[in-house]
Amino acid sequence: MGFIAHGHESFYDVLFEGLREYGYEEGRNLIVERRYARGQAERFKEFAAEMVRLNVDAIIVVTTPAALAVMNATKTIPIVHPNAIDPLNTGLIASLAHPGGNLTGGAQLTAEVSAKRLEILKKVVPGLSRAAALWNPANPALVFSWKETQGAARALGLTLQSHEVQGPKDFAAAFAMIAQERPDALLVLQDAVTMQQRNEIIDFAIQKRLPSMFQEKGWAVAGGLMSYGENLPIGAPHTSWTGFSKGQSPLIYPWNKPRSSTWSSMSEPRRRSG
Repeated sequence: MGFIAHGHESFYDVLFEGLREYGYEEGRNLIVERRYARGQAERFKEFAAEMVRLNVDAIIVVTTPAALAVMNATKTIPIVHPNAIDPLNTGLIASLAHPGGNLTGGAQLTAEVSAKRLEILKKVVPGLSRAAALWNPANPALVFSWKETQGAARALGLTLQSHEVQGPKDFAAAFAMIAQERPDALLVLQDAVTMQQRNEIIDFAIQKRLPSMFQEKGWAVAGGLMSYGENLPIGAPHTSWTGFSKGQSPLIYPWNKPRSSTWSSMSEPRRRSG
């Protein structure tokens, strides 16, 4: 099995731990070829070609740029994208029920909750008029989400200040510009790039006393002020892999979509010395 990501996150381990329930255990009857881009998205093409040469049985990807690279490299090896952001609008699949091609997984319909995320932020932050938005324009999935978020902001009478980051080296400059502009709040459009810098983003928001809104509950658990996002079933990758190992096609697996959304807030303020 191939696994392509920007870097390791602890919640990725859940995917492989879940496979034990189906009789697959790494080091016993499962080999996982992991490749991490470390913020260099251009390497996804290289990794995709390598997976094809290795002739892996299936490839798990956790970001849209990686999914596109693998789809361009192979039309036959099954691909699983557990948390794809708006896969319909990014052209990854034809439909959730009948995706076509060799890609399956779970869909985050992020654009649909953009308005709600901003509504909550406006209610929590009195007098909110300007918010800094941190996002990765190199991810096609976030380009659509950004447009939807802009529309939601206009409807709420809010001004969004765009701050683009495509890799680890971009965050220092983005933080400096946000500090200079002094917005009323910080909104993060989540993808693998921002996830890799989660602690740095949260620390910055706390240091600058910026109310922050994120997508996934883990941000609030890690110290971010609040999050609002979808609850995505996590069993799909396990089920898909067991099917692939028996020679079944991704075409038979409809995509999973969120059953509900969850609002979370930081339970206890993180303290800073000095």
